[in-house]
Amino acid sequence: MQSRQLAVDGAFEFRPRVFTDERGLFVSPFQETAARQTLGHPLFPVAQTNHSRSRRGTIRGAHYTLTPPGIAKYVYCARGRALDIVIDVRVGSPTYGRSEAVLLDQEDFRAVYFPVGVAHAFVALEDDTVMSYMLSGEYVPENELALSVFDPALGLPLPTDIDPVMSERDRAAPTLETAEKSGTLPEYRRCLEIERALCGGPAR
Repeated sequence: MQSRQLAVDGAFEFRPRVFTDERGLFVSPFQETAARQTLGHPLFPVAQTNHSRSRRGTIRGAHYTLTPPGIAKYVYCARGRALDIVIDVRVGSPTYGRSEAVLLDQEDFRAVYFPVGVAHAFVALEDDTVMSYMLSGEYVPENELALSVFDPALGLPLPTDIDPVMSERDRAAPTLETAEKSGTLPEYRRCLEIERALCGGPAR
């Protein structure tokens, strides 16, 4: 499995080998050894798995979790194609405000590791796009927050050839500046502490 660091501190892309034959294919989108070697610690204990199916043009996010408690994620696309986006919203982070998009699909089965405190969004590029998540914490509605994917300050690379399909909550989400002023954004050092306690990794 290959890996590379993304533009957001602590976020990584993983690319597994895909084995194909006359029967179809076999792939392991998550491998503990590769995760440990890349991240410097084991993957978090999985508290919940999520599965979403989206029509073309669906935009989910950008979502982040109140920290503490904070949540780390490992995400891949099981079917279809999606533009998956990680955004650093951790106040004090050396990459605060930066983002990177990774194309996830059913051909290469790339996956993305989202460290504690960052925001996540994706755009479904095909109908019936299925996204699979492993999470370090369970979903608690009052802890889940959102940012506007249309915030010009973020400059997210949203496709221009789609009609966005979004929840009302995501359409009404605030800008990064508004969220920072409200005091709801995670604090970078606290995120590192939580992730270290969660995964047993070294201090950064």
